Amino acid sequence: MVDEALMWSTQLLSRFAVALGGFLIFVGIMMIGVFVLDILDFVNIISTLENEKYRMLSLWALFAVGLLDLVSGLILRRR
Repeated sequence: MVDEALMWSTQLLSRFAVALGGFLIFVGIMMIGVFVLDILDFVNIISTLENEKYRMLSLWALFAVGLLDLVSGLILRRR
């Protein structure tokens, strides 16, 4: 009984880590795409990020993605 509960929680954490990893890969691809568009001068992201409000928002977004990446890595390491 206890063994089944432990196995179920491990499978749940593994699925969560895989889903979180897929989300982080998606966010990374989107970030690369945005910066490539900025380098090719299709979109001017750098001047938008010079605004203090948007700069803080982007830093918090990068922090959140990094924190999610850390959590996903710890879950997969534990597995």
